[in-house]
Order: sequence, then structure tokens, then C-alpha cells
Amino acid sequence: MSETSFLITMAVWNCIVFCIYGYDKFSAIKGYERISEFTLLFLAFAYGGLGALLGMVVCNHKTAKLKFKLLIPIAILWTVFGIGYGYGWIGT
Repeated sequence: MSETSFLITMAVWNCIVFCIYGYDKFSAIKGYERISEFTLLFLAFAYGGLGALLGMVVCNHKTAKLKFKLLIPIAILWTVFGIGYGYGWIGT
């Protein structure tokens, strides 16, 4: 996979994670069935950290939860180091 197509895939994935966070906020407001916190954090650590952070900020979702305040930035670092290591930018 070329670097460009990989970065496009990552952008699309983060948009999907952002939408999932937005949907969970919508579900919270309407009283619908919610997405578990485990799933939301899993999506963030599955290279969706930036989408999760944007979902938290834009939708004002899970911003009061200490767990999310601490783990989402770690998920972003996980993503940056994972991509950097994969492309040989880190650890060479």
C-alpha cells in the first residue's frame, strides 16, 4: 500500500470513529441504546485516536470522564508511534 493511500485510509477511519462518537452522544441525548466505553476506547486505540479526540471536543462527549481525558491522548501517541515505526521513521 502506498503512503498516500494509507494516509487516506487513516483519514477515512478517523472520520468513521468521529461519527461513532457523535452517534453515541446523540444516543445519550435521545435515550437510545449506547455504545460501551470499552468499544469507544478500543476504536481510539485501533488507530482512531484523532477521530475520538475530535468527537470528544466537537460533540462535547465524554469530556468529563477522566478515563477518556487520559487515554485518548495516549491513543493518539499510540497511532503516531505505530505509523512512524511502520514507515521506519521511528526505531531505525
